[in-house]
Amino acid sequence: MPYDADKTRAMPPVQSGGTASEQTTKIAPVSIDAPTAAWPSEEPDSEATIAAPVPGVGFPAGEDATEFMLPVTPPQPRPEDSGVYGPVMIEPGEDEPAPKNGKKKALVVAAAVVGAFGLLYGLDILVSSGNVPRGVTVAGVDVGGMSHADAEKKLRDSIGPRLSKPVALKAGDVTAELDPKSAGLELDWDATIDRAGSQPLSPITRVTSFFTSREVGVATKADDKKLGGALEAMRPKLDHEPIEGTIKFEGGKPVAVDPHDGQKLKAEEAVNAVIANWASGSPVAVPMDFTPVKTTKEGVEKALNDVVKTAVSGPVTVKGEGKDASLTPEQIAGTLAFEPGDGGALNVKPDKDKLVEAVAPQLKDTIKEGKDAQIVFEGGKPTVKESVDGLDVDWDKNLQPYFDTLKKTDGREVKFEYKHTPAKVTTEQANKMGIKEVIGEFTTGGFAATSGTNIRIVAEKVNGAIVKPHETFSLNKYTGPRGTAQGYVEAGIINDGIPDKAVGGGISQFATTLYNASYSAGMKDAGHKEHSYWITRYPKGREATVFMEPDGTSLIDIAFTNPDDTGVAIQTIWTPSSIRIVLWGTKNYDVTGSTSAEFNPTQPQEKKVSKAGCSPSNGAPGFSVTDTRTIKDRRTGQTRTESRTVRYDPQFKIICEPPPGG
Repeated sequence: MPYDADKTRAMPPVQSGGTASEQTTKIAPVSIDAPTAAWPSEEPDSEATIAAPVPGVGFPAGEDATEFMLPVTPPQPRPEDSGVYGPVMIEPGEDEPAPKNGKKKALVVAAAVVGAFGLLYGLDILVSSGNVPRGVTVAGVDVGGMSHADAEKKLRDSIGPRLSKPVALKAGDVTAELDPKSAGLELDWDATIDRAGSQPLSPITRVTSFFTSREVGVATKADDKKLGGALEAMRPKLDHEPIEGTIKFEGGKPVAVDPHDGQKLKAEEAVNAVIANWASGSPVAVPMDFTPVKTTKEGVEKALNDVVKTAVSGPVTVKGEGKDASLTPEQIAGTLAFEPGDGGALNVKPDKDKLVEAVAPQLKDTIKEGKDAQIVFEGGKPTVKESVDGLDVDWDKNLQPYFDTLKKTDGREVKFEYKHTPAKVTTEQANKMGIKEVIGEFTTGGFAATSGTNIRIVAEKVNGAIVKPHETFSLNKYTGPRGTAQGYVEAGIINDGIPDKAVGGGISQFATTLYNASYSAGMKDAGHKEHSYWITRYPKGREATVFMEPDGTSLIDIAFTNPDDTGVAIQTIWTPSSIRIVLWGTKNYDVTGSTSAEFNPTQPQEKKVSKAGCSPSNGAPGFSVTDTRTIKDRRTGQTRTESRTVRYDPQFKIICEPPPGG
């Protein structure tokens, strides 16, 4: 309260003994209207303190008000004043113990707080018993403190309308929608309210519930099979393979293609995620397996700006031997290849095959195709056709200079280097090979017209081929791909024991004829395979089939090795009804062959075929035979024998049925 110098004064305090914690200043209240002692004549102690009641502070009943006074600065004494006014500070003496009201007061206050808390706790239990705990949300809806009935009504009003709407799914970088009804999703209201629970008995939990919240989620009635099926049906939209960053060209303009990680749905985890979150109203993140890519968006942009834009900024001139070629920006774009590099980079490099495709036609007059010496048959005798050395662009050596030129903005021309390719079989070599007489031959016939077409094409390709001393001849390797691009047509084959058709059919008859010609010439078998069942126009145990993929990949081949120091030339003689193959060289061997009787017979089984064009067949038994070849070396007079046992499957008894649909 304000200090009035005319009415209140204080005596200097008297210090008592003892420690600091034991020293207690006690202020006794006195009347301010009458003096109680004489004012001392000396100056007041500057260290004295006067305590005054704090205005507005109430005191508990029975407590000493002086305990709640605060120290104030004492007023300066005035000589004209006499008497003592106001409270006087009295220090307890040694014979008077200090009161211990602090502990007593703390106990009283604590008891009062506990009592009040207990009263409030009991009242809270009475009022909120059976209600949803405070701070609880269900699917984002606050139902804390409500009765179960009110909570269910609020949830139905808030969540119900959205339960029939499509559920938004977030699958990596893809979004989609799921129909909850067709996926077998339904909300279980009773179980949801039960999950929310009731008010807890723990006082600590009750207190903290005023300041915290928790989401308990909904309880779902779900058909896992339906939901799993619905998610599986969405795979074409959710799943995708990784896409590496690259550069594409739109109207000749380079455009960056950003990389994307691949992703595949985690089916089981996705079902659980949807069940737990579908009613939340927010998109459901479904778990995915990710396949990272190697490139980054920054790496693609760097390749685009640092290399590609300059590469296609203008034409490039390729200077050849006596003639030049010019590449437009569009053609240059086609010669570029892209692949992931280290650290997310996109590497740019020239594509040799594409460069050859763009430049070779313009430089064709400067290129000379090399040819090996061949044997031609004129007047029934073999004659050597001269070899030709090749002259071609050294594409491998020119790749880097070409690519370096693309990085320039001016002076965009490059001089290409050439290389000479000598013939593998020169004219001189062919003349020294001793190709002078027939050493083996064989003829087959009875093929269909379509098969005859394919046999003629392969015969023209092989005619005149030379097999150098100790060299191996492979039919598939020599002919290369046998597809429509090479003129071959669809003809009969055997597929899984059943007659069928394929491009290049009939070549097996050429293979069988070649095998028998090399057999009679004393060549060394370097690999062949018989048909799965015996074809009557071929000798038992002495026939061969071949097969290759359209791209030229060899799967079944016929090959033989020339065992001598002299060469061998292959002559093919085709007619519409037969194919004859003659091997020319130096005759060093006399060869005879014999085939055993059939043994281990097996009976045919029925096979129903509903394919269009089916031809019924009575089938034929399977069997085994052993072929024995006897070879006599004319030079040494030594004889050796070779035997091979072949197992033929029975031919199916084909029963034709109408194909589906009639």
